[in-house]
Amino acid sequence: MAIFEIPDVRIAGLSACVPKKSLSNHDYDWITQKERDQLINMIGVETRHVAVPGQTTSDLCFQAAEQLLDQLVWARNDISLLVFVSQSRDYIIPSTSAILQDRLKLPKTCMAIDINLGCSGYVYGLSVISSLIRATGMQKGLLLVGDLSNVTSCYRDKSTFPLFGDAGTATALELKPGHPAMQFNLQTDGSGYEAIIIRDGGVRNLASKKSFTIKKYGEGIYHNRLQIALDGIEVFNFSLREVVPNIKTTLKHFNRQLDEFDYLLFHQANRLINETLRKMLKVDPSRVPYSLHDFGNTSCSSIPLTMVTQIRTSLAEKPHKLLLSAFGIGLSWGTVLVETDGMVVPEFTEQEALPVQSENG
Repeated sequence: MAIFEIPDVRIAGLSACVPKKSLSNHDYDWITQKERDQLINMIGVETRHVAVPGQTTSDLCFQAAEQLLDQLVWARNDISLLVFVSQSRDYIIPSTSAILQDRLKLPKTCMAIDINLGCSGYVYGLSVISSLIRATGMQKGLLLVGDLSNVTSCYRDKSTFPLFGDAGTATALELKPGHPAMQFNLQTDGSGYEAIIIRDGGVRNLASKKSFTIKKYGEGIYHNRLQIALDGIEVFNFSLREVVPNIKTTLKHFNRQLDEFDYLLFHQANRLINETLRKMLKVDPSRVPYSLHDFGNTSCSSIPLTMVTQIRTSLAEKPHKLLLSAFGIGLSWGTVLVETDGMVVPEFTEQEALPVQSENG
């Protein structure tokens, strides 16, 4: 089983950036006013920030990282590792982490890798970067996590378009002997890979003229094969079947109690799923922060974005015990138990639209 702990790695800081442009689901006129009201109540998303053409996940992560590094006052030559987690990379090739290493002016001695994960990406990303820091003795690393899910959402698909928001985040980690271990429990079930999928555009199904044809898949659900398809019932059932047992197994394995954690931070899937999980665990609402209302489901960036926008001051001022639970596309899911001792947490920023650059070649 992928249940393990990683000691001696500390989260030094956390930041987040969203696009300036926002959309209100009250204006989503693909469906009726009554349907809009019901949908907003069910998914818990009122407004979302969405990227404009030419704006990328790496742009948002870059701004978040720049802000964080400035406030940490870290020497960039001391950063030995950059991990970029996203399903909306800049190019098919090369890796976006390499581009970010250069943009951030990190040294050529810095290791940079991409990880292709969505909803569970922050928890998985923490496991990868903290493992590398602990195993190698690297002193400092950056975890950049984000997604632009709206790029692949169809306006005529009521199951996806009102749900997703865009964001990029940066987490700074450092080797600190004696710091309490991060405790992980990571799981995967690839038999459910079709529950959230973009069918064309990869090597399995190359993009073709047919890929752009929009088809009806249900009442109010239209999209083409280059846009995201979401099986809401399957995702709901998976979440209720797997998340709570994963959390309970993690706590039991490490001899921890749910009551000892100051906050339980869920991936911001949707209000119905998250509130059902919270009630199954019998956790008071005051301990379960939400960012869904203002930002939507921001895929792998949803947990760090929630931390920055909802509990920033508390995280900066005092130690915390946190339980992070992420779940979704893959299907993959996981829990991590984290102890913090105060960290640098700048206020989230909004990024203006960037000039679209033409490219040759």
